[in-house]
Amino acid sequence: MGAYTLVIANKNYSSWSMRGWLALRLAGVEFDEIVIPLQEETTKTAIAEHSPSGLVPALKVDGVTVWDSLAIAETIAERHPGAPMWPADANARAVARAVAAEMHSGFRALRTEMPMNIRASHPGHGLTPDVETDIQRIADIWRDCRSRFGDGGPYLFGDVSTADAFYAPVVTRFRTYGVALDDVGQAYSDAVYAWPAVAEWCAAAEEEPWHIAGYDPT
Repeated sequence: MGAYTLVIANKNYSSWSMRGWLALRLAGVEFDEIVIPLQEETTKTAIAEHSPSGLVPALKVDGVTVWDSLAIAETIAERHPGAPMWPADANARAVARAVAAEMHSGFRALRTEMPMNIRASHPGHGLTPDVETDIQRIADIWRDCRSRFGDGGPYLFGDVSTADAFYAPVVTRFRTYGVALDDVGQAYSDAVYAWPAVAEWCAAAEEEPWHIAGYDPT
């Protein structure tokens, strides 16, 4: 396998970067990391040097660039078939792909009103009716996956998988904005924070020097 390089944005703010980064950690592969801070004069130009979409994360390997977090996860799964990227059971794997794809394409109100900011604490901010609808749907997903497929571990499908990598940034949002969770949701959130890869990411976010005022409500 060629050497991997993952291009990401600030760990404190970039939820999509977190998903791609966690996917590589889940696979247990070694990779180099390039961090491009958001909302600086050179940000757009710097990202364009690595990503044809102008977005991150972007994974570079063997002369190819993969510039989407879900595509990164699937590329890693294909290149490392022994890695635990998806559940082994076919039915669980199908549902895991569906819930990861729903996270990938949906929940726009939550993304807009509750931007990821791991270092911050803004309880109650951004809780609009549309956000409440998103939160309820996410809670339903978590309960359903834990009930149907969660035996054998604390994650959505028992063992940690790509689905958890995709919901990990939501877990950080819920903590930042003080979202109340039921017992299932709280236990799952605690498990995600206990995942060493998430703990590593959050610790790095705490130490970053960059601050983007627009991510903090006024």
